[in-house]
Amino acid sequence: MLEVHRTHRAKILNHNQVAEILDRHGWSASKLWNVANYHSRSVWEETGEIPDHEELKDELKTRPNYKGLHSQSSQRVLEELAEAFNSWYGSDDERDNPPGYRKENYYDDEGRRVHEEHPRSTVTWKQNGIRHDTKNNRVRLSKGANHKEHPRAREYILVEYETRPGVTVENLQQVRAVYDQSKERWELHLVCKDEIETPDAPGNETAGIDLGISNFAAVAYSTEDADLYPGNRLKQDGYYFPKEIANCDDSGGDRATRLHHKWSERRTHLFHSLAKHIVEKCIERGVGRINIGDLEGVRENENGNSKNWGKHGNLDLHGWAFDRFTSILEYKAKVKGIEVVEVSERDTSKTCCVCGREDESQRVERGLYVCEDCDAAYNADVNGAENIRLDINESNSESAPDLGGDKSTGWLAQPAVHLYDLSCGFQPQREVVDCKP
Repeated sequence: MLEVHRTHRAKILNHNQVAEILDRHGWSASKLWNVANYHSRSVWEETGEIPDHEELKDELKTRPNYKGLHSQSSQRVLEELAEAFNSWYGSDDERDNPPGYRKENYYDDEGRRVHEEHPRSTVTWKQNGIRHDTKNNRVRLSKGANHKEHPRAREYILVEYETRPGVTVENLQQVRAVYDQSKERWELHLVCKDEIETPDAPGNETAGIDLGISNFAAVAYSTEDADLYPGNRLKQDGYYFPKEIANCDDSGGDRATRLHHKWSERRTHLFHSLAKHIVEKCIERGVGRINIGDLEGVRENENGNSKNWGKHGNLDLHGWAFDRFTSILEYKAKVKGIEVVEVSERDTSKTCCVCGREDESQRVERGLYVCEDCDAAYNADVNGAENIRLDINESNSESAPDLGGDKSTGWLAQPAVHLYDLSCGFQPQREVVDCKP
């Protein structure tokens, strides 16, 4: 059996009855974040170390802010903060800042700050804080101790929900209350655990994926064809949203928060669409294994220093969420019986996949690879994807691929190009203009 988790978005039917108490819990989550953030910054300044979530819990569990939420909900806030600090600490981009405080500033007509409030943060309930009524589509969410108004008051929030047609909510593992700024109302994200029969692999073939900037993904198949997925949409968003956020009066304010949320949602939607499209193509071709380039250390050179890709290149590279995409692809492939394996990318971009010649000068242009030995010319990203498919750095020399011999290079030079459209996902380039009704 294969265990998978699915997240269902649900509308709150009794929103008028629960909005106020959800507001208070959302504000409590922001307050706890800010208190823990201040403590983490203080420890960092004094010791040069970042406390993990267990250390934050030990420090804050006796404070009133911790009791504003159910204990597991408070733990989740601290886990998210610790993850954000670790992500910042592990980044080699000097432009990155540590996690900010959650606040909203309000100004009068003359631009003077009138007051400051905490925004409504997402609140997460784990299993111990949830009681699920499957027959009536209701969940009981445990209140924080500070929000139990009096001894006879309910100790839970009773939320009635509605999902899209055809969705059955069972084996509920987690509930997230998320405030939608655009609709000015709360919604639920219901995380359920499903167990499905482990599927058989669609076949024994292998595909290779090379992730990049100009083309976010190049995919090579053993059937001697290839697909390109340009990264135009990601690059456009990567230029637009940071500029809009920088123009906000308050980087932690309402408008900046909405922009961050929209940017994240657009990128996540693209990643899901891309992963789904690739998996469907693999099923058609009988692929049972996907080799994907392991990009650990891609931001560093051989000496461990940050690479300089130029002004725009650095912006693209440091916004390159390849780990996020790989995780989504791995999940979608697993439920179809396809194994995803990260393999070394070393020398894959400068090795000819036809004859095996290794020469950095053979990549003469961004998208063109020319081999002086076999006189072949083809798309450089597809060449990298084919080398990843062949896993040219495989340690076992006996099973290493033989790159010599005849190989048609037509598909290497002219891969199919799939462009992303917000309304219909990835489509072949020639069909994009016709995909909207």
